[in-house]
Amino acid sequence: MRRWCSDFKQCWEGAALSVVGMGGLVLGILVWQEGGESVAALLAAGAIAMGSFAYWLVRRKAAGKPTLTDPDLFKSALFRLGISGQMCQQIALGGTMIALPIFLQMVLEYNAMEAGLSIAPLSLSMFAVALLAGKKAGNRRPSGIIRWGFVLLSIGLVALIPIVPEAESGWALFVPLVIAGSGLGLLVSQLNNYTLSPISEEHVSEAAGVNSAAGSFGLSFGLAFAGAIMLATLSFAFTNMAESSAVLSPAQQQHVATVLEDDAEVMSNSQLEKLLVDQPKDVQAEIVRINTDARPIALQVALLIPIAAALAGLFISFRMLRRPDPVSTGAGEGLAFG
Repeated sequence: MRRWCSDFKQCWEGAALSVVGMGGLVLGILVWQEGGESVAALLAAGAIAMGSFAYWLVRRKAAGKPTLTDPDLFKSALFRLGISGQMCQQIALGGTMIALPIFLQMVLEYNAMEAGLSIAPLSLSMFAVALLAGKKAGNRRPSGIIRWGFVLLSIGLVALIPIVPEAESGWALFVPLVIAGSGLGLLVSQLNNYTLSPISEEHVSEAAGVNSAAGSFGLSFGLAFAGAIMLATLSFAFTNMAESSAVLSPAQQQHVATVLEDDAEVMSNSQLEKLLVDQPKDVQAEIVRINTDARPIALQVALLIPIAAALAGLFISFRMLRRPDPVSTGAGEGLAFG
């Protein structure tokens, strides 16, 4: 932050509004994911709190009073584009990091170590490309590198969609993960400096704080939203398939719908078979079949969240290209937040 408030009582309203705003949005999605009530109220409270926080900042700035962050930062188009790109990057990363481990552990029945090794190409390629791009960028436009980052990220994530139903091991994900990780590496190498380099030394600390908050919120949002969409899709697909089944009786179909409405959960077939041990063999086989067919659909739909974020980031990158590159003040160089 540019300066800490000398008297916390002057700024507690803003701190409370920011916490309620971001927390309400993420918590609302998590409650929806768990099948809880008052989801709309939580989301509305989060949105209202965020709007109130923005109004609070502008009002206190106009009155010459201390603020948590200077709202004039957002007058910079480059800063707005930069934090928007940062948020899209983190939503895409968060959504991917919730969908793929579930796929590996629940569909391929990997343990935590095997799942971690299978998604290692994403993080390793991101790290390697970030280092390489940081050193070899030369005179290339940062906005152009950011554009290619979102292009590669989008291609890698889209390539996972047809692979999910057919994959028999984590190796099937290797090439798409390297492509997506390379895109993330390009973004990591440029986005922070793009966002912070034109900021004056006086404001760089609070600008970095806003940039970090945007990235953290994006990561949390991506994790929560992709997970919620996955479970909602699983519940919908499983219920529809159960209702279309010629094996399950109407009572059994209704029981499946009731259970999923109260507690949808992605399960491996081994876990499901243990729960169905007291059921007739034909019912066991039918529910396992439905589970096998429904899970890939849920995972494919969940991947649409990071894909949408990557495409939104790509749109933002084209807007970056229309503007002159930021002229560095030197104050924000080397700062890495998010």
